[in-house]
Amino acid sequence: MQNPSPIPILSSIETPGAGRKAWLVDIWGVMHNGVTPYLRAAAACAKFRAKGGTVLLLSNAPRPAASVAEQLERIGVPKAAYDTILTSGDASRDLIMRAAAAGRAIGHIGPQRDVALFDGAALPVPLQKAETVVCTGLFNDETETPETYVEILALLQKRGVDMICANPDITVERGGRIIYCAGALAKAFEDIGGPVAYAGKPYVPVYDLAFERLTALRAEPVTRDEVLAIGDGIGTDIEGAAAAGIACVYVASGVHAGPGGRIDEASIEAIFSQIAQRPIAAMNGLAWP
Repeated sequence: MQNPSPIPILSSIETPGAGRKAWLVDIWGVMHNGVTPYLRAAAACAKFRAKGGTVLLLSNAPRPAASVAEQLERIGVPKAAYDTILTSGDASRDLIMRAAAAGRAIGHIGPQRDVALFDGAALPVPLQKAETVVCTGLFNDETETPETYVEILALLQKRGVDMICANPDITVERGGRIIYCAGALAKAFEDIGGPVAYAGKPYVPVYDLAFERLTALRAEPVTRDEVLAIGDGIGTDIEGAAAAGIACVYVASGVHAGPGGRIDEASIEAIFSQIAQRPIAAMNGLAWP
């Protein structure tokens, strides 16, 4: 088997991004780290929009888009950086509504800040009464790990409960620290035989929703080759873009690149050495000087 071509490390998104109609941009890891806004990334998105492009922020946040927009404002990501937001929380609501319509009692694993996901659908019941559980994350992602949930998940699996994973991310970087997300608990549940339905990246339905949004926003058809995906997650952004037939640029963060989230020619090849899907380029932070 021939060795793959080296992944170029770019200082500007202009070459792969300027000729596109739209960008699908990950939020956490590209636009901010949960605490600090990445203003060069925001400026690059604003520049692309000024040239006629459309920026859809595509996030695995387990909350509705309006809640994520409020978070972006608090962190300091300017509204000029994007046109619209689509979250796995938005995609999850369809799955929750279906389960509720089927009469299933729905429980919740995740922090209180995510309960807006259930508005207008169904009030969560205690886990011991749940037939379907929606996982939006850990109850306390500052102190807990998936090991904290071993007994809880085992009891749910034994009772035949199914799970809706509202955030397929395994981990994210928050202010320089790596924390676990709902995807880590969903994987642990699957590993013991629990059934899981995923909403968000890397699953194709959320990309289909994204293209519906883009077509509506631009009032014209948008094809796969006219869109660029930008993200820091290999299992979500890179693999999701590949599954949807979209070119992707990898942005380094602490999730895969380690402390400091920086890459060079050697480290980018090491990161992708065992990965079938490769980005068309990589960057140490989204920028368009």
